[in-house]
Amino acid sequence: MTNAFDWLPTIRQAGYVLDPVGPGRYAPIDPADIAAVAALALTGDGHQGQEYVITGEELFTITEQVKTLAEAAGRDIAIRPVTTAEEAVASRFPNGAPPALAEAIIEGFHLMRADTAGFRTDTVERLLGRKPRTFADWCARNADAFRTT
Repeated sequence: MTNAFDWLPTIRQAGYVLDPVGPGRYAPIDPADIAAVAALALTGDGHQGQEYVITGEELFTITEQVKTLAEAAGRDIAIRPVTTAEEAVASRFPNGAPPALAEAIIEGFHLMRADTAGFRTDTVERLLGRKPRTFADWCARNADAFRTT
């Protein structure tokens, strides 16, 4: 979920978010859920040698995420599809990225664009006994950062 902070430069400069994944869906996770799972795995019994893949419960396109964020922040935020590889990299690293990282970002966005079904796990609920926090809740907690222009 905190990857949404990567959108702040274009939101603040011109009120839009670059969308490099179009119809691709993914399940963002709240860092508080990551921390809760990590704390359990590090301090609880039975987690030695285990590997946990954690995701949020909700599947989103970037357009859907931005709509949720805009509602929480009480402002209009436009979506602009990327038209070049450079724009795709800029959507995550507005000041540029080293070539190897830029290549990895572009490859990752191609994979995400192709995944229109999305991937999610029940790991947070299984381990913590509760559903993962929602993106709307994260947006409400962080809305002030997106209100500033």
